[in-house]
Amino acid sequence: MSSNWPAGPRRVLVVGIDGVRLDLLPELRTPHLDAVAAAGFLGRVEVDDATPTMSGPCWATIATGVGVAKHGVLGNHFGGHRLDVFPDFTTRLAKTHRRRTFAVGGWEPLFLARDGGPLFNAPGRLSYIAPLEDTPEAWEVCDERVTAEAEYVLARSDDDPQASFVYLGAVDETAHFRGCGEDYRRSIEAADVRLGRLLAALRERPTYAAEEWTVVVVTDHGHVDAGGHGGRSELERTAWIAAFGPGITPGAPVGPLHHTDVAAQVYAALEIAPDPHWTLDGRPFTAAATVH
Repeated sequence: MSSNWPAGPRRVLVVGIDGVRLDLLPELRTPHLDAVAAAGFLGRVEVDDATPTMSGPCWATIATGVGVAKHGVLGNHFGGHRLDVFPDFTTRLAKTHRRRTFAVGGWEPLFLARDGGPLFNAPGRLSYIAPLEDTPEAWEVCDERVTAEAEYVLARSDDDPQASFVYLGAVDETAHFRGCGEDYRRSIEAADVRLGRLLAALRERPTYAAEEWTVVVVTDHGHVDAGGHGGRSELERTAWIAAFGPGITPGAPVGPLHHTDVAAQVYAALEIAPDPHWTLDGRPFTAAATVH
């Protein structure tokens, strides 16, 4: 990556964990997610009436900061999208603001030109790591490899991304294959271990003490007990966001949260004031950014 891109202490990591039910979290061992919440907040998100409770539309809303009426992703096939007009935050930051960005994961339409994708079109560094087959076990291996790649890029590479997105998909796949029983719960706990590794990678950075990190952890939708989503039940519509960082007061009351707020917070954390022409639908968790 170009060494003349803007530097500075602000950094953002967004970790997307697909299909994690909010109502089950209190029963599970998730010390790293708990630590994120304790340092900031963890709050409920309700997928709005216009958005199908499917991964494609929800992740597009999270990454772009606009709803389905604008980005046009209405299912897990992204055909007909308007991501050229409403790009993901890693692409917009790289192209418009010359920030170093990174995205990694194993679900094809997020990262490849498959099924109408990619959602993450042109980050500074993109890593797609495919599961060897479509099984819960293969997705756990995939998420392990995704985490290892992210650990390297965040802690040890020369890339030094200022905004990163890491996608973990095994939890959702496990629910689809086996419902929301013990295997699903174990998969959530495994995802939390991976989250802990990502947080540790930040702390391992030689410049960490001088940096100001915002970390956002988000899920896209829930699941019915038998596994599956796409309907309008409360279990399917309930998602969540957890975050900490500069300007986020630990334990302070959190107002209504929306998936569109994630991208808005990324820009605010990097002290970038969104252009009004972006027509973002979300608001940052923190005070409005100033232009740098």
